[in-house]
Amino acid sequence: MEIEIRQADAGDTSSLYQLYDSIGKKHEGYFESLFEKDCVVLIASLDKQDVAFGILNFEPKYNLYKKLEIPEIQDLNVIPDVRQKGVATALVNAFEEMAEDQEVTQIGISVGLTKDYGPAQRLYVKMGYMPDGYGATYDREGVTYGQAYTADDDLCLMMIKDL
Repeated sequence: MEIEIRQADAGDTSSLYQLYDSIGKKHEGYFESLFEKDCVVLIASLDKQDVAFGILNFEPKYNLYKKLEIPEIQDLNVIPDVRQKGVATALVNAFEEMAEDQEVTQIGISVGLTKDYGPAQRLYVKMGYMPDGYGATYDREGVTYGQAYTADDDLCLMMIKDL
């Protein structure tokens, strides 16, 4: 099985929505908005079939990343049928290379805190990502004691890797 990675453009929008739908997500206008921002969207194909995508955002919402000018890998998704085959690793490696080409010295990634994200948590640590030291976030804002937060995709741990 050969993993191919290509940079997406507006012509890939329907393929991106199909991938998004295959992982159970919907968000009208999401991909169109990405092509208007300082982002790079990559699509991974396995045996000529699109199976994953991710985003490298050079203007992340998270304050620490903004302050330190750290791009963030976001919304890394692999369809369930092909997980554990190196696709996510290939995408992360491609994003790291892109960041290095921009002479960036650090890169960020976030990961959800629920069991569903266990494989991603382990992968990111294995690839050298470390928690940024500021604890959990909800929608890229630090969580605080005494507050209740929904355990969903917005409850994350922010991580950083030196390149």
